[in-house]
Amino acid sequence: MLRYAIIFFVIALIAAVFGFTGIAASAAGFAQILFYGFLILAVIGLLIGLVRR
Repeated sequence: MLRYAIIFFVIALIAAVFGFTGIAASAAGFAQILFYGFLILAVIGLLIGLVRR
């Protein structure tokens, strides 16, 4: 999931350089959603790991 967030972030950067603001905004939005999803899953995994000990 973090991999897809990075891919969408790179797409957003490339689109921003070429001036495609609509494409850059949507790719950045997808990257942000995927990043926060990954972050939430990482915290949940960490908490589960601590509880099982």
